[in-house]
Amino acid sequence: MDVQVSSFSAEGLSNIRQTLSSLASGIPLDPLPPPVPVRCPDVPHAVNRDPALSPEAFRLALRNALRYFPARLHRTLAPEFKAELQSYGHIYMYRFRPTYEMKGYPLQCYPARCPQAAAIMMMIMNNLDPAVAQFPHELVTYGGNGSVFSNWAQFHLTMHYLSQMTMEQTLAMYSGHPLGLFPSHADAPRVVVTNGMTVFNYSSRADYERMYALGVSQFGQMTAGSYCYIGPQGIVHGTTLTLLNASRKYLKSAVRAPVFVTSGLGGMSGAQPKAGVIAGCVTVVAEVCEAAARKRFSQGWVNEILTDVDEVITRIRQCRERGHSHSIAYLGNIVSLWERLADEPQNLVDLGSDQTSLHNPYMGGYFPVQISYEEANVMMTADPVQFKALVQESLRRQVNAINRLAARGMAFWDYGNSFLLEASRAGAEILKPDGQTFRYPSYVEDIMGDVFSLGFGPFRWVCTSNELSDLRCTDRIAGEICERLAAACPSDNALKRQQYEDNQTWIRAAESHNLVVGAAARILYSDAEGRRLIAAALNEAIANGTLKGPVILSRDHHDVSGTDSPFRETCSVADGSRFCADMAVQNFAGLSCRGATWISLHNGGGTGWGEAVNGGFGLLLDGSPDAARRADSMLRWDVTNGVARRAWSRNPHAERTIVDCMQQDPLLKVTMPEHVDDEVLESL
Repeated sequence: MDVQVSSFSAEGLSNIRQTLSSLASGIPLDPLPPPVPVRCPDVPHAVNRDPALSPEAFRLALRNALRYFPARLHRTLAPEFKAELQSYGHIYMYRFRPTYEMKGYPLQCYPARCPQAAAIMMMIMNNLDPAVAQFPHELVTYGGNGSVFSNWAQFHLTMHYLSQMTMEQTLAMYSGHPLGLFPSHADAPRVVVTNGMTVFNYSSRADYERMYALGVSQFGQMTAGSYCYIGPQGIVHGTTLTLLNASRKYLKSAVRAPVFVTSGLGGMSGAQPKAGVIAGCVTVVAEVCEAAARKRFSQGWVNEILTDVDEVITRIRQCRERGHSHSIAYLGNIVSLWERLADEPQNLVDLGSDQTSLHNPYMGGYFPVQISYEEANVMMTADPVQFKALVQESLRRQVNAINRLAARGMAFWDYGNSFLLEASRAGAEILKPDGQTFRYPSYVEDIMGDVFSLGFGPFRWVCTSNELSDLRCTDRIAGEICERLAAACPSDNALKRQQYEDNQTWIRAAESHNLVVGAAARILYSDAEGRRLIAAALNEAIANGTLKGPVILSRDHHDVSGTDSPFRETCSVADGSRFCADMAVQNFAGLSCRGATWISLHNGGGTGWGEAVNGGFGLLLDGSPDAARRADSMLRWDVTNGVARRAWSRNPHAERTIVDCMQQDPLLKVTMPEHVDDEVLESL
């Protein structure tokens, strides 16, 4: 499959500019777009929600939605907004969904007064591209409910403000709602985003459903609500590194094409089969939604789709015997697959995990094995009590099968999707005999934790020209820097050297794996030094004309400093502070005063609403000395903040890393821990 990046003719760019000029006009009112009485059957849609609103709250939701429109239109719009709320549990305002092709267009096509605003417009539209977004008509990018906006009026109003923005203004975004443009200054962020930020005692799932239905809050996931998602490529790289490191750690002898079994192809989980092939695995991914499986197959992310579990077993055997990497989408329930594998006399699975959206288990994130996909979509709102019971029974069955396979040698880990947490809440046999700790580790805790302590995490960029030639050039630049850093790495720091070498291998082969979905983007894991060097080199390439357009820097929130999440990113922080969120909040604040183009802070993430605090940024490189200054200052902070926190928790890799950082930068002074001898405490 060809990479999805294309050049535009001068005439094509002119036509795009003409189309996008409407973004400056705001919400289309004269004339009103025609009503949309039913959902479009040609695209996947978000599940119907059940916010359980009281009559008073129902009227409040309507009142909140109608305040975006002049009073003369209220009698026209109120009945259809009521119908949406009754039918779908949310007011999406389908009438106002744009009819032009939604995608990230080249930067120069946007009607903006400053390139920073145009960059944000591009990234918003990339997040809503049907090739990228999980449920584009509901403004959901990934994770089942990871929203860019709550409704289409917010999209239009945000684009209007961005088109008017100058370098002396900042747009405040409240959970999808554009509060307005406020006077600021050139060094301030152009946009400040918050998503789902609630008073602490009001962050339950029921609170989320109510607030989302009222249109006053939303779940931004990580890079959905911060406009930084780059399609499944982002998690392909992370999953590839996870599988490489897991194979090194768990498989005591070299295994040709180890078998990796997991689930989920809908959003970010769709990266798993591609990552498995890159890592040399035979990868089997179960998926209950046929549209999701077909989408990944058509995009070239999975090699084949099978619908019969016995046929899956046969293909696993064939691939193991041949020792060839291969990916299989099993169109069926993951529990059926696990139970069938557990019944096999021979253990066929080396590695196992799960990427169902268990941060949202009862509203479409997990489909129980006892009923069909279609039946589940009806029952979750028609009979939520019974649906919850089925989900929990299904989880117990899934864990039972996994336990049987683990007893025979399979290595299993939680992929940060709250699998262990929800399985324990369901009463599954997921705890060790002490009744306190899980049988299986989190992948961060057991596989990737040391990587974060070294300062490595998911750094990414987007070529705003959308030209393949520009993306190739950035790959070459990043590859050369990785090679140089690997060669300079101290001989006694093998783990750090391994990260540079893995990422050098990744970036050299990135184009051949056809990873681009949406805008021309790339990702690799890097530390502070690598990120700063890559940013400086990219900025210089823009300045001297090697690159045809500016580059947007970003990262996943799932990073060294970006997320406090006690069951994922900070689960290996061992000083008792893993439930504290100072790091992510400090990171957000620090980015705001070090030159970021836009910043975001979210409640929730991959582990769910109320289970994490995370944040991120976007930074436009335009070839100027000012952009170089911003990148250098911001990228130092964005990594060393998290390394310092991990060093204070007495992680030995983080301690060494932050000492190295202080030696490189005399302005950096970090409080280091004094280690206490166990004998001192035992003698008390």
